[in-house]
Amino acid sequence: MDGTLGAGGHAWGILQASQPDGRLLGLDLDPQALSLAQQKLAEFGERAVLVRASYCSMTEQAQALGWPAVQGIVLDLGVSSMQVDTPERGFSFLADGPLDMRFDPHALHSAADLVNDLPEDELADLIYRYGEERRSRAVARAILRARPLHTTAELARVVAGATNSGRSGIHPATRTFQALRIAVNGELDALEAVLPEALGLLAPGGRLAVISFHSLEDRLVKHFMRREATDCLCPPRQPLCTCGHKASLRVLTPQPVQASPAEVQANPRARSAKLRLAERLVA
Repeated sequence: MDGTLGAGGHAWGILQASQPDGRLLGLDLDPQALSLAQQKLAEFGERAVLVRASYCSMTEQAQALGWPAVQGIVLDLGVSSMQVDTPERGFSFLADGPLDMRFDPHALHSAADLVNDLPEDELADLIYRYGEERRSRAVARAILRARPLHTTAELARVVAGATNSGRSGIHPATRTFQALRIAVNGELDALEAVLPEALGLLAPGGRLAVISFHSLEDRLVKHFMRREATDCLCPPRQPLCTCGHKASLRVLTPQPVQASPAEVQANPRARSAKLRLAERLVA
């Protein structure tokens, strides 16, 4: 199962490697992504089943196909290159577009709603929590003074003026845009909900692969995998186990796999990617 289908790159590799009989269920909320993936995966015919749905519904979608369990699940989190490179989707500050940032174009609220409607304190808290932006208060004040804001270029200018500068090589609006995107799409809540669902769907020996691009996502994945690879979760000083927790995963990547310098040079967007992998234990 590919819970973040995108344009179908991971799915294509999985289907190639699982020939001749392997089947794949691909999920994505983005109609544009599904259209591209359908073209890319057409050669695999009925082996590829593509559905417009959130990965949070993966159990329901698998049951609809009569799949009680799967041998592998991949989640490639965050925004895709295709979405970033489409200015009208509003994900990037590098090209002007509407303040949108929705994975699902039919979702109720866009980034413009948050930027223009939230009270200053709530906006500052959102930018700090999801973007880890230390100058979140200054950014929120600057946004309120500049309201209404309608485009990515407008917001990027306001944020750059409020932060003065960013770290070398990182645009000063990066963290604010990240925070808004995460909030608009409920990404961290969705990830927290889907990890135990993915665990429950894996067959013994099945593997869960998660690629994250920032510390908030990676921390959630790391803590989940470590917890589910531990037999007892009782406090260390407690003499007897009362929690009854049994390990259900084996962590295969004590440290996350990251792109080599050569890969980063060929694909700069891979520089912050971290892959964590775990294997389902026999019940």
